[in-house]
Amino acid sequence: MEEQQSPFQAAIKPGLTIGLVSLALTFIAYFIDSSLLGSAWFGLVAIVVFIVLIMYFGKQYRSELGGFMTFGTAFNFSFIAIVISGLVGLIGQILLFHVIDPSLAGVLADQAFETSLGMMESFGQDPDALDPAVLEEMRASTAKSFTLTGQLMSFGFGLIVYAIIALILAAILKKRDTSLDY
Repeated sequence: MEEQQSPFQAAIKPGLTIGLVSLALTFIAYFIDSSLLGSAWFGLVAIVVFIVLIMYFGKQYRSELGGFMTFGTAFNFSFIAIVISGLVGLIGQILLFHVIDPSLAGVLADQAFETSLGMMESFGQDPDALDPAVLEEMRASTAKSFTLTGQLMSFGFGLIVYAIIALILAAILKKRDTSLDY
């Protein structure tokens, strides 16, 4: 009889796969047009692909377990796979922003700043009415998020988001064996 893998062991390969797919999407977008990396639709597509792949691998793991999986097992599997995927993506982004194209961070920071100003205008706020010091602080904080420290901090805060996503996915992936009810 084959020994079942723990959620951690089972999540390593899917996490690496999802991370590499995410990295491939990032580099494809970069080579097509680097401004795509700052667009909202690219982020939405990446999240959808990410969630679909976690669901696919989660269902595969559930099948390996005999078709049933507890919420805790589903959460552990999802969270570990997401964290591994995030680490692969973080390494790729660090390479992209600091080795391959160091000027890209500035371009994306400017794009994010302009998007923020556009959102402010759509909500009725006139950016020209803001104090120039406030605008400069917004620009600096946006640029800071693309530094190595900013990327590491974003990953740290992202762990909270990863946990929330894993909770939602665990609720979807869990399946209780009703034949044990009596």
